[in-house]
Amino acid sequence: MDNRHMRALVQNQRIFFRSGATLDVPTRIRALKKLKRGILKYEKEIGAALRKDLGKSPTESYMCEIGMTLSEINYMLRHIVSFSRGEAVPTPLAQFPAKSFRLPSPHGVVLIMGPWNYPFLLTMEPLVDALAAGNTAVVKPSAYAPHTSAMVAKLLGECFGEHYVATVTGGRLENAFLLDQRFDYIFFSGSRAVGKDVMRHAAHHLTPVTLELGGKSPCLVEKTANLKLAARRIVFGKFLNCGQTCVAPDYIYCDASIKDRLIKEICREIRRQFGDRPLQNPDYGKIVNKKHYRRLRRLMDPEKIVFGGGTDPASLRIAPTVMDNVTFRDAVMKEEIFGPILPILTYPSLEMAVQRINAMPHPLALYIFTGDKYLAGRVISRCGFGGGCVNDTIIHLATCEMGFGGFGDSGMGAYHGKAGFDAFSHYKSIVNKKTWLDLPMRYQPYRKINDLLIRRFLK
Repeated sequence: MDNRHMRALVQNQRIFFRSGATLDVPTRIRALKKLKRGILKYEKEIGAALRKDLGKSPTESYMCEIGMTLSEINYMLRHIVSFSRGEAVPTPLAQFPAKSFRLPSPHGVVLIMGPWNYPFLLTMEPLVDALAAGNTAVVKPSAYAPHTSAMVAKLLGECFGEHYVATVTGGRLENAFLLDQRFDYIFFSGSRAVGKDVMRHAAHHLTPVTLELGGKSPCLVEKTANLKLAARRIVFGKFLNCGQTCVAPDYIYCDASIKDRLIKEICREIRRQFGDRPLQNPDYGKIVNKKHYRRLRRLMDPEKIVFGGGTDPASLRIAPTVMDNVTFRDAVMKEEIFGPILPILTYPSLEMAVQRINAMPHPLALYIFTGDKYLAGRVISRCGFGGGCVNDTIIHLATCEMGFGGFGDSGMGAYHGKAGFDAFSHYKSIVNKKTWLDLPMRYQPYRKINDLLIRRFLK
């Protein structure tokens, strides 16, 4: 699809949006129900596509992608009527008699650019929020997950006409063509480098954006932590999807006094969850492509590997790997890992750990394991990050009742549930002024009595 076709696609969606067809809440509900039926119809095919692209097991595909998308649809279906109503707010006495309210209004034609690591969930979930809010959408799945991308195109093509929801497949050239168009809102999930490019293009049209990026999310383990449980939950969060999760614990930052015990528990837990031969585990996934496989291999320092380290270039698999005696100067700490490599660093005091984290770019997530509620509260209040957990990992993004999003270098804006509806809406502030009384104090000629009344009203 070239630039001319892109322009025509966006223009047709704009014409459809301006017709008012998407403003009707029952229409939005029908669209969400149709999407849900389509996902259920193609559930097995979607799982097969995820297996081909990332080696995901049926359980992981449903738990982390298909099921969460259906959950978001169900949440929106339960709440869309209340979300779409105007919200009454108090009216100042100076505006008497009047009623004031905030009214959600869709942005219009939105662009949703999905990533490759969760290619179904992180493409479809923003679409659910966009449709619930009353927008039309152009969806661009990642070219790095071609099978899932094709499945998304097939699903959306059956559910919607291109004037409502259109899928554009392809790579960088198609991305460039899309970003040349004027959208009313852009939602992007992916790397910081591409996120900056998206923001530059959006600035040309003054288009608002949500950027879901990444970063080196720390996992603090304090000396009062339950190490056995911490290891279990860290291993789950780190090696899910082979570490290719934007909120995976990027590295462990632990108290030096408990490091050896923690490593022992982590190694035991890796064996328990993935077996003695994880590269032969059919439920353990793979690296998305050769480029990222080679990048991860370069980050693995053989002298610092204390567990794992096995690789299979034919299947693009890297076993869960633990690295010890790592410093912030090592290559593995210079970039977001996005793979099954777990570096372990130590701090002399929790205060110094907080200072070090705050000196780095803000991460998308932060995790702390501790038995001390005061210390947990101190860390999460003083560190800047998108979201996180106390005594667990990654599960904070699995609830529709909280927004999920980045902060600073890890992104801007949030979505999920109500936050997602809000992201794809503009809230109009409306004052409905009555006509049966008109207070004269604001009009010229100004009089002293009116000045006194204004001062009283505006206290």
